[in-house]
Amino acid sequence: MPNIVIVGAQWGDEGKGKVIDIFAAKADIVVRYQGGNNAGHTVVIGEDSFILHLIPSGILHKAKTCIIGNGVVVDPRALLDEISTLESKGIHQRVLPYHIPLS
Repeated sequence: MPNIVIVGAQWGDEGKGKVIDIFAAKADIVVRYQGGNNAGHTVVIGEDSFILHLIPSGILHKAKTCIIGNGVVVDPRALLDEISTLESKGIHQRVLPYHIPLS
């Protein structure tokens, strides 16, 4: 698959999450490259709703590498809450070994 970049043209509420989720199914790597946790998107799979603010929606597809890029403003508490919520729904993440534990 060629490289695809999805960029919002408004203030974030234009359906990027849905488009990213569709493309993520065929991608190897999904990167969030800007913004913060002040916004987000909801992805519904069956009966489950996943509200994502910092972690790329590709995390909901198996065997995808998801990266939070250096342009993203990360609130550590929000990130830990999001990871915890995903873990409770059976979505497991791997943090690289050089990341400093925040808890």
